[in-house]
Amino acid sequence: MGDAPLTNHDSQIGRVLVERGLVTPQDIQAVREKQRRLLADNPQADPRQASLAAILVADGYITRRQLERVLTAKSDESGRHTLQTQQQIPGYQLLGKLGAGAMATVFKARQLSLDRIVAIKILPKKYTNNPEFIERFYGEGKAAAKLNHANIVAALDVGQVGDTHYFVMEYVEGRTLFDDITAGKKYDEREVLDIIIQVTRALNHAHKAGFIHRDVKPKNIMITDDGVVKLADMGLARAVSDREAAEAEQGKAFGTPYYIAPEQIRGELDVDYRADIYSLGATFYHLVTGKVPFDGPNPSAVMHKHLKAKLTPPDQINPNISSGICEIIEVCMAKDRDKRYASTDELLEDLESVARGEAPLQARRMFDLASLASLESTRDKKDPGETARLLLANRSMIQLLIWTAAAGWAFFLVAVVILAIKLG
Repeated sequence: MGDAPLTNHDSQIGRVLVERGLVTPQDIQAVREKQRRLLADNPQADPRQASLAAILVADGYITRRQLERVLTAKSDESGRHTLQTQQQIPGYQLLGKLGAGAMATVFKARQLSLDRIVAIKILPKKYTNNPEFIERFYGEGKAAAKLNHANIVAALDVGQVGDTHYFVMEYVEGRTLFDDITAGKKYDEREVLDIIIQVTRALNHAHKAGFIHRDVKPKNIMITDDGVVKLADMGLARAVSDREAAEAEQGKAFGTPYYIAPEQIRGELDVDYRADIYSLGATFYHLVTGKVPFDGPNPSAVMHKHLKAKLTPPDQINPNISSGICEIIEVCMAKDRDKRYASTDELLEDLESVARGEAPLQARRMFDLASLASLESTRDKKDPGETARLLLANRSMIQLLIWTAAAGWAFFLVAVVILAIKLG
């Protein structure tokens, strides 16, 4: 798409600054535009002066002290974790830190026995005494191990050494959709369709195996250098048939606020595959519009909008989006899950139709059913006073017609009598 390459360091710094609330994704996008111009105007420019961090400081988005604190914390955490982990996980040589989140730190490593590159996810020390987090961590590995699909990051091993819990998985050479969004990348419609179709195939495989992901979002969608999309992080995945887990989680909102389905927010007992369809629709919306479906000053405000606020149609934000994509997104994100696609099979059918330049028939069927239901509801809920007025108006009209007909017959009979007298 003509973007200047974003270094791994720039990408990580941008992500950390956004996560800490020091800058916004829009700030990062503006700085990236300036970075592109600088490199285009002067290809021999000092990379240090044209780095994302240098421009953020020079333009006043952050102070040098803020940047130093972020870099120091990042370096210290990486160094401590790497040293400790190298000593505690035999059979693997750690090559560097790939990233860190609230629930885990991920390292690039070499599996010595097979001489292959893998990724190792480590549970943070602060959670090693928490049975709930440990159970969820191993649950992710077990769920991923039951899935075998080209568009899902493969699980290779889970284990524990001392108080270190680790999960070994396929190493994906590439980036996440979140990295692209943070860097201000613009996707065209064909690219977005290709990405969403691949994620839908991954979800379709997981759903048929009996699992719901429950945390579909840009951070959990990876793209390899060859354009293969991989769905990652089964940390919130749960078997649909796991009634015990569902009851234990009832009333709790599991998911990410920007992409979470209404029924997950309410903590409903019977969350099913359609929750993933909603979250995928929210991700789809973000990619084609450049904005999350609902925003707010805090997670609670965002989740309230998922429950109550009307969705702004995506083509009102980006008029270049085709009507087919708009229809698919709006069906995916219906607040009433019964008005969404019933399965990823249906969704995939529509996505592939639009990719061929055809209409999304499943979405249109849902719109037709919704329209009929709306008309029926309107008829059933009509104001009783209005109904009475209509009945009175109809009765008056009928009476008028009867009197008109009677008068016509009377006139006819009089005319016949007069004619008979004259002829007689």
